[in-house]
Amino acid sequence: MIVPTDPATPGRKALTVQNRTRKRVDRVQTGIRIEKRVLKILKTVSTFLEISLSDLVEGMILHNFEGKLPLGEETLALIATLRKTYGLDLTAGDSHKLIDDQDVVQID
Repeated sequence: MIVPTDPATPGRKALTVQNRTRKRVDRVQTGIRIEKRVLKILKTVSTFLEISLSDLVEGMILHNFEGKLPLGEETLALIATLRKTYGLDLTAGDSHKLIDDQDVVQID
């Protein structure tokens, strides 16, 4: 059911679903490169939560923008298990320090 224009976003309609107001947004298709084990974990988590991968990533980013933890204890426990399963040894400390074959310049 569409309700009156959302005051937080002039010109946009808000949708009410299951007693929650949902905001209409303009999404764009983008291509990002991401470490493949991280992607496997994100896909599994989105399946577990029954949401799209895009919705999971978008939600995590919005929570982080506000300094909030995006995931609950059950989901974090799942991620810990998946990290072991997929051999993901990367941590937050590795951020912005990762390279792959596309980053390496070969000198002949």
